[in-house]
Amino acid sequence: MDTEALHTERDRSSAPETGEEGEGSRSVRSERGRARAAGRTVLHRLHRLHRLHRRRAGLLGVACAVFVLLLSHFVIQPFQIPSGSMEPTLQVGDRVLVNKLAYRFGDRPERGDVVVFDGRGSFVREGAEENPVSAFTRGALAMVGLAEPAETDFVKRVVGVGGDHVVCCDEGGRVEVNGVPVDETYLHPGDAPSRAPFDIVVPQGRLWVMGDHRSRSQDSRDHLGQPGGGMVPVDRVIGRADWIAWPAGRWSSVSGTDAFDEVPDTARGTGGGDG
Repeated sequence: MDTEALHTERDRSSAPETGEEGEGSRSVRSERGRARAAGRTVLHRLHRLHRLHRRRAGLLGVACAVFVLLLSHFVIQPFQIPSGSMEPTLQVGDRVLVNKLAYRFGDRPERGDVVVFDGRGSFVREGAEENPVSAFTRGALAMVGLAEPAETDFVKRVVGVGGDHVVCCDEGGRVEVNGVPVDETYLHPGDAPSRAPFDIVVPQGRLWVMGDHRSRSQDSRDHLGQPGGGMVPVDRVIGRADWIAWPAGRWSSVSGTDAFDEVPDTARGTGGGDG
């Protein structure tokens, strides 16, 4: 028997089977490679989408921040109450919303308005400044109500406007404006209208302002002997405090008052004039 021929035939008959197994292995590897490539493509696309989402979120955040800053600068600015000088109307830590459009279109502060103003030249010396970097940081935070206002900003109630004759006190211990005694029901309980007497005529274009908590308020009375005489220029008024926005339990408008309804206007007219 030719054993060599048998081995040769056996080897030839097994060759196709070996070939088929090789092609199957290559096919499996090829499928796995395509799956891995597809997976990498999906991950790459997901990564790109994530980066795009983050970029859009960042741009949206910047746009919102710019919008809030513009709104605060031109329309409504949060203002954090730093002291008890306006109690009980405003409490320490209250965030009030200051209406910066209240006096933009010809209207002027009126008696009884609660106003926020820049006190430079009236309550503090002109040119008082802080470190520029800290001023910028504090100013940005204060503009959105996250920090106390600058030491040059104040909140008080208007008691006299341009041309008014304001006196304290009459026989009943009340403030008089243009000869009419004023019942200041908004004062802190137990406070006198003023323990320091005064008798002034408010210049045109200026305001006489006082805190509601008279015994704890440094206001126009404390600056009579200084340049400006404690009178606040109308053009230094930032706006009118119209709403209490925070804390949530104190959400409300800032209460108005009818205390000055019977006070007659003087020759100044109703607008307060410019000076």
